[in-house]
Amino acid sequence: MGRNPWFETVAEAQRRAEKYLPSTVYGALVAGSERGRTIDDNTDAFAELGFAPRVVGHHAERNLGTTVLGVESALPVVISPTGVQAVHPDGEVAVARAAANRGVIMGLSSFASRPVEEVVEANANTFYQMYWLGSREAMARQMERARTAGAKALIATLDWSFSHGRDWGSPAIPDRIDLRTALRFAHDILPHPRWLWAFAKSRRLPDLTVPNLSPAGVPAPTFFGAYGEWMQTTPPTWDDVKWLREEWGGPFLLKGVSRVDDAKRAVDAGVSGISVSNHGGNNLDTTPATIRLLPAIAEAVGDEIEVLLDGGVRRGGDVAKALALGARAVLIGRAYLWGLAANGQAGVENVLDILRSGLDSAVLGLGHSSAAELGPDDLVIPDGFTRALGVPRAVG
Repeated sequence: MGRNPWFETVAEAQRRAEKYLPSTVYGALVAGSERGRTIDDNTDAFAELGFAPRVVGHHAERNLGTTVLGVESALPVVISPTGVQAVHPDGEVAVARAAANRGVIMGLSSFASRPVEEVVEANANTFYQMYWLGSREAMARQMERARTAGAKALIATLDWSFSHGRDWGSPAIPDRIDLRTALRFAHDILPHPRWLWAFAKSRRLPDLTVPNLSPAGVPAPTFFGAYGEWMQTTPPTWDDVKWLREEWGGPFLLKGVSRVDDAKRAVDAGVSGISVSNHGGNNLDTTPATIRLLPAIAEAVGDEIEVLLDGGVRRGGDVAKALALGARAVLIGRAYLWGLAANGQAGVENVLDILRSGLDSAVLGLGHSSAAELGPDDLVIPDGFTRALGVPRAVG
């Protein structure tokens, strides 16, 4: 009898993904930078927070839904945009379908392996993500393509600093897949026949191009070609952020905020929302966990714009803790990618069901009828847990 494809935790999805995927592909999902302190703190910090449950007065019905940038979601969970999803032949389209089936918003990376038109067709509630890459004219064309396709919001990710080097080694990722590359990586691929067979059945090689960075119908650049151009692009200013927001003309989320002063500047630039993020621990190592940074930022700007969080979310209880400390919703990345590797579209749905169940249990046990009612009083917060960056220090 084969193993049950259903899994009960994200940790099990990760274990299955590690067995299923070639080490180079799995290594790209784990990622992190330098010592890996930030990637560990993102998850460990959630475990430092405790719950303060109630014993009587529970509600038989509980509302877990919310809106994010005006778009309804059945859960306060958004699919975070992640680049080239070579873990499964259907890639971002499978993720978009899973998200649509569970009533949540799909975030699509400009570095995705599937065109924005296909993804929006699979999930009408898609937010398109982009970096500050290339000329303003090229970025305006990219935004127009996403707008025409039907994307409902723009996510601008601006915190990336091109931090390189991992103490455990970085995966060797080719620029493109061809016969020569396949032979070079055969020692890693052949021990994973199920992954290889999935692509063989689809008659599609893992796609390492990024079609959303070129006009529709024009040959797409490779991931590393686009990455190189991104590295050479002059970093944006706050005036550039304002230009992006005005050029898009709709709901606009700035992703990558870790400081209170940056959050306030984002408000001044006219953004609709921010995501408290350290790029999943892939950026400057030793940046504090986002859940430690969230309370100060939410207190400073939460009455003016929507505040989201990403980084380290693995359980529905983590979602509850983020909401209790001021987040409107969370974004998930690695969790759904492991689900995609473990069982395709159904695996992503499995991950979303795990988060829903865990969040529902927390809302029930804490005595609320809605996830929106969660607050700091529902948590046990250790002394010294939070970090407030970018605030004036007291003198004297």
